[in-house]
Amino acid sequence: MTGRSPHACAASGLRIPSLDRFNPSADVDKSIKEIKNRDAEDLARLGYAQQLFREMGGFSNFAISFSIISVLTGAIVLFGYGLKFAGPIINTIGWPVVSLFTLCVAASMAELASAYATAGGLYFWAYRLGGKGWGWITAWFNLIGQVTIAAATNWAAAIYCIGAATRLFQIPADAHIPFCGALDSRNSQIFVMVLIMLPQILINIAGVRLMARLNDFSVWWHIAGGALIVLLLAFFATHHNPIGFLFSHQSSINPLEASSDTLANGKVAPALVFGDTKIASPLFSIVPGLAGFYRTAPFLLVFVLGLLQAQWTYTGFDASANTAEETIEAHLHSAWGIFLSVAVSAVVGYVLVVVLTWCIPPGKLSETANDTYPVLYIVDNNLSRFFANVVAIIIGVAMWLCSCSGLNSMTRTWYAFARDEGLPGSSLIKRVSPRFGTPVWAIIAASVLVVLICLYASAFSVVTSISTIALYLAYIIPVYLNWRNRRRGSGEHTTPQTARWCLGRWSSPINFIAIGWTIFITIIFSIPPNELVFWTMLLLLGLLALYWFTHARHRFHGPSSADEKALQTLVSGT
Repeated sequence: MTGRSPHACAASGLRIPSLDRFNPSADVDKSIKEIKNRDAEDLARLGYAQQLFREMGGFSNFAISFSIISVLTGAIVLFGYGLKFAGPIINTIGWPVVSLFTLCVAASMAELASAYATAGGLYFWAYRLGGKGWGWITAWFNLIGQVTIAAATNWAAAIYCIGAATRLFQIPADAHIPFCGALDSRNSQIFVMVLIMLPQILINIAGVRLMARLNDFSVWWHIAGGALIVLLLAFFATHHNPIGFLFSHQSSINPLEASSDTLANGKVAPALVFGDTKIASPLFSIVPGLAGFYRTAPFLLVFVLGLLQAQWTYTGFDASANTAEETIEAHLHSAWGIFLSVAVSAVVGYVLVVVLTWCIPPGKLSETANDTYPVLYIVDNNLSRFFANVVAIIIGVAMWLCSCSGLNSMTRTWYAFARDEGLPGSSLIKRVSPRFGTPVWAIIAASVLVVLICLYASAFSVVTSISTIALYLAYIIPVYLNWRNRRRGSGEHTTPQTARWCLGRWSSPINFIAIGWTIFITIIFSIPPNELVFWTMLLLLGLLALYWFTHARHRFHGPSSADEKALQTLVSGT
């Protein structure tokens, strides 16, 4: 293989000196082409041909991760979840705690992104640092996480849009929808989610340039929209609580109650719920003292359960690595995209959740926490109808933009793994459209799975927990391998020479903190009231182990060298 971008190769035969001489942007264009050629050569040294269009700059790379994190999605949709468990303190203290630990994870990943700038980077990192087995399991955790986070964000957008529509147009929440039932039912939510996804699919198929512009717009929409919401509530809200309220602990729901449901025999008890099926909780039966512990609701328990709000918000920032092959100077821009997307979201999100908490109507904490749309409840009780509707529109558009970016990142992960024959149906999924330069079949296949996952899970918090755990396991495996190899002094690991974005002597301590935090949240988000997550992850691990030992171990060989014939076919088709 030549190691050069197919588009650069196709264009390299063109010589138009008369135009270059009088075109003031010719030198800039030439410089960009040279950078793209170097990027393609760097990618070739990692064993891949440049097939995806490299059109994203540093800001666009940051933008896709920032858009997927989307404080106007995660912090808004799960605002009531954390609030009902621990009260206002979950926002004022819980958010910065989660932010600091997540920055350790992001910094550890940014260093690896700088050293290995490939699409679906997590899988490739794990392969280089630990071998094909580590690469394979990392890829599958990432695939599961990417699909479930796309499911969660689109489901969240559907839930929110229904709530906003009922308020904007005064539609009864129980209005009947043909074939779906009540407007606020799960079937209606999934139907709306499908409608939301259709334009996202078309935009992602259309090409990376359109998606990059949309991501750039999304950044400014999130920042400007978030700032407008904060200013409206700070200066025009009807209610402002005293500072002491922000640090108070007031549970609105008991953890045992949150883990229970009505079983077939009519008894309310701890339950495992999937789809429309409810059975008695196996975990509460295995651990007899668990029910008593949950009933007492100690502060530490409700506080850590409520951290899901902030932690789920900080998912998807690996998108900057997943789109590395479409990013100019990816060795720096992908690394900064990962780190800055978390850092900026931490600040913007903290201001937003604190101001929202500050404006909870006095004496209405429980009503706010348990409302289906808690943020809309706050703005409706603080702002005029006009401004409340403006806020509703800002949040709704932000959620759609977040979901669109999430679909983009998810399909690049599918493409990267299928390219190396790691998925059933890889020959179809890895195809890149010569016209659009996008993996069309990966986009379609992943989108179908997004809908199926929502049909399986009955609770939105279950999908968010699965996505959080699966993604963070995928994040941390290559971080662990890098930390392990450095301590052993053997195998590949990042150095200032291999990673231009490097943590230096702080690398090992930061890696260690990131590993510990990931283990902690994996346990916390797998226990009731999200017990389905625990059993789902065990089932997935069992199925993956069976698939590995019976099939993949013998047939999967890890990242493969670029196919020169496929490359030439792609070049001739563009």
